Amino acid sequence: MSSDTIRAALVRRLRISSAIAEEDIKEIEALPITVRQYPAETPVVRDGERATDCCLIAEGFCVRSKTIASGKRQILSIHIPGEIPDLMSLFLHVMDHELSTLTPCTLAFINHETLQKLHRRNPSIAEMFWRDTLIDSAMFREWIVNVGQRPAPARLAHVMIELRERLRIIGRVDGNNFEMPLTQEQIGEALGITAVHANRVIKQLRQEGIVELQRGRVTVLDERKFLELADFDGRYLHQSPTL
Repeated sequence: MSSDTIRAALVRRLRISSAIAEEDIKEIEALPITVRQYPAETPVVRDGERATDCCLIAEGFCVRSKTIASGKRQILSIHIPGEIPDLMSLFLHVMDHELSTLTPCTLAFINHETLQKLHRRNPSIAEMFWRDTLIDSAMFREWIVNVGQRPAPARLAHVMIELRERLRIIGRVDGNNFEMPLTQEQIGEALGITAVHANRVIKQLRQEGIVELQRGRVTVLDERKFLELADFDGRYLHQSPTL
């Protein structure tokens, strides 16, 4: 994947939530990036580290997570191509959580100093990235509500629908199928339940004819039941410059 293709993917994703002027596109497309390949389940930035670059996902899936003293991990968010999941490291100098790959990933790194200069030089681009960070915060709030208040089957359905809607906007949904490359253990870490409980929930959704999760792909069996179970309101994703 070429650097130009990666920058173009960033522009396409920013256009989802922000109006971008032609001169701003040229500035973003001129950003110097360093492309690296990462295997699955590999830390990109660890909790407590001082990052010097922001990471743009060109291909693959990443997760943000926090691990407590007992060794238990909570997955905080799932990230897809075109996203910069550690944009906050531009101003919060020490990471307070870990960013790691979920699948094999192609990642593009943009130096902090370069981004800071761009922000000072071009307030409209700074505003775009600020809006992106605010949307990220909205997603965090929804995940807190999801884990804290919904029963496990609804919890899983909600995470699935959110991921589907974010993948749909970048053209990564195929009919009633989409990728969700989490193991049962990782699903448990995202939902705040054990892997055994996650396995039961996955079986329940399949037996009730709602969705099937197999080999990292979700197949929606009944769209109406799926939406009703998740109680999903996608406003918090702000998938339009006017929302």
